[in-house]
Amino acid sequence: MSENGSDMPRDAEIAEHDEAPEAESGGSGRVIGAEKRKPLLIYLAIAVVVVGLCWFLYVEVIGSNSVSTDNAYVAGDNAQVTPLTSGRVVEVAVIDTQPVKKGQLLMRLDDEDQRLALAQAEAGLAYAQRRYEQAVKQGSAQGAAAAATESAVPEMQARLASAQADLERARTDYRRRAALVSDGAVSADEVTEARNKVETAQAAVSQMQASIQQARSQAVSARRNEEATRALVTGTTVETAPEVLLAKSRLAQAQLDLSRTVIRAPVDGVVAQRTVQVGQKVDNGQVAMIIVPTDRLYVDANFKEDQLGKVRPGQPATLTSDFYGGDVVYHGKVIGFAGGTGSAFSLIPAQNATGNWIKVVQRLPVRIQLDSRELQAHPLRVGLSMEAEIDLTDGRD
Repeated sequence: MSENGSDMPRDAEIAEHDEAPEAESGGSGRVIGAEKRKPLLIYLAIAVVVVGLCWFLYVEVIGSNSVSTDNAYVAGDNAQVTPLTSGRVVEVAVIDTQPVKKGQLLMRLDDEDQRLALAQAEAGLAYAQRRYEQAVKQGSAQGAAAAATESAVPEMQARLASAQADLERARTDYRRRAALVSDGAVSADEVTEARNKVETAQAAVSQMQASIQQARSQAVSARRNEEATRALVTGTTVETAPEVLLAKSRLAQAQLDLSRTVIRAPVDGVVAQRTVQVGQKVDNGQVAMIIVPTDRLYVDANFKEDQLGKVRPGQPATLTSDFYGGDVVYHGKVIGFAGGTGSAFSLIPAQNATGNWIKVVQRLPVRIQLDSRELQAHPLRVGLSMEAEIDLTDGRD
């Protein structure tokens, strides 16, 4: 064989020998890469398991001890300032956003009408007291008059008896003289005179009888007038008589109406929505402004319905406000639940009886009372957003 022919197989053999190490080195590289990735996957799986276990422990052990929501807002029972009498506004002493104290002057109304009514009521009371004293004295006078009339009746009866005796004597004298006329012992003139005496005595008796009857009638009338007059004052005094009490009530009403021309703050708070101006006429019951009691605010926290299974009144709560941030923490307690969800009281309630119904988790407002001392240190305003968390470990009702 030639030298070239003998070399060709050797070159091929050498080439195969050279490729074999390369193939062996490439396979070992892939094995080494796979061996490096395997521990990484194991570590990643362990990390996932650890995170899942931590999350499970947090939900079951820590997270189950409280519920929280950021759907919470500050609310308060606002005090409406409404004048209780009508009048023209002559002074407004506050403006919106101004803090006020209970009893502080807010506004004044023109009080001329009320002062006139007060003067009339005072005069009415004085008149009623005088009328009472007059009734007492009138009753006494009527009683005295009735007694005097009654006491005069016996005297008049005695005079009647005397008149009747005179009448009887006159009749006797007339009969005696009339019997002597036929004998001529008595003249006709004497008989006529005797008859006239009888008639005069008869008139006197009739007049006395009429006088007695009149006196008795006057006595009865006087007694009845006395009883009627005393009925107004019997069992009472000048301070407790019905007419006096009525006059006093009218005076008190006039004084109250006058005092109501000065409107003062009913509670501590901040003035909001002032709607009155000087010179404006306001009516009884018209809302003039609103006082927000900043020291008696509360939070309505809207929790999901699946969060409320363990929530009870009296449980403590912690709250933070976007107004101050997380550095200021408020403490409160649950005081109650709303009577229904927000959708139940909406103007257009949800109609779930349809074929395209989709279940939506509802929220129920939970009222949380705030600490008044913390509110004084860090005042809030109605409508501010809050984050609320309720501690479920305290299961008080």
